[in-house]
Amino acid sequence: MQKIEALGKWVSRWFTVLVIVWAAFNYFLPGTSTWVVPNTSYLLGIILFGMGLTLRGEDFARIIKKPVPVILGTVAHYVIMPTIAWVLCLIFHLQGATAAGVILVGSCPSGTSSSVMAYLAGGDVALDVSIETLSTLLAPIALPSLLLLFAGRYVAIPTQSLFLSTIEIVIVPIVLGVVIHTVFGKHIEKITKALPLISQVAILLIIGAVISANHANLFTAATAMVIPVVILHNLSGYGLGFLFSKLIRLRDPQRKAITFEVGMQDSSLGATLAMKYFAPAAAIPSTIFSIWHNISGSVLSSYWRTHTEKKQAATTSSVHHAHHAAGYTN
Repeated sequence: MQKIEALGKWVSRWFTVLVIVWAAFNYFLPGTSTWVVPNTSYLLGIILFGMGLTLRGEDFARIIKKPVPVILGTVAHYVIMPTIAWVLCLIFHLQGATAAGVILVGSCPSGTSSSVMAYLAGGDVALDVSIETLSTLLAPIALPSLLLLFAGRYVAIPTQSLFLSTIEIVIVPIVLGVVIHTVFGKHIEKITKALPLISQVAILLIIGAVISANHANLFTAATAMVIPVVILHNLSGYGLGFLFSKLIRLRDPQRKAITFEVGMQDSSLGATLAMKYFAPAAAIPSTIFSIWHNISGSVLSSYWRTHTEKKQAATTSSVHHAHHAAGYTN
């Protein structure tokens, strides 16, 4: 188990690079992951079952004890990201399945990797996990409703099917994970150490499946605008999430958590639902988002960590000088 845990840490460290390499590999050899295409919902279920296994009673209690920042962060996520997606579709004149795919990834709950980024940046990880949990539990209602509101003009939205699928793919595995954790407790701690690796492999397989299904249309004129749209979508989410958290006067660690929670999406869910209910092209924005937000999140968390370390070093230095000066005056 120690070897699996060590491998998981190595994969986490190099995950962004692995995503890019794996995506390129599947683009040039699309037959590699075609077998995954009909099984993406099962892979997503494994990821969310793992999320359920890591949740504890205090994660849900925290939402009840300190509901305001959790609710505000979740509302910000579900207001900011779909609205930005819709505005970008209008600005860039996106149509059909491509526009629906951009709005779909914008309507997804918070990304599972946001808590890792918040941790690396020195953010409030507990708040991050709480928003991630609440936004994911609300997904069966929020996602079809937002798609109907923003994407109904581009494609037909099967709201009832989306609602049922989101419960089946998202809620059931999480609840099952929580129940098993509650029943077996410490007996499954060894298993939870392998979960990051299992989730990362599942995400890579989903990305490979989407690239394989779309390799012929990935770099056509119709999808050329998706890359800048996805980049602007993610960065605008960070910016507006941070601005919102400043407006409601949250502390620095909480601002970092909300920034990542707003800007990072569960793109695996977006890709899975796109493949199931819309044209394969609708999964392209989710796939590009998955690659890009890992890059941008890593850069932002690294910047924040370095900035915090410099501030701490400056504070320690000034305190040391003050003590030193006080020593001379005494």
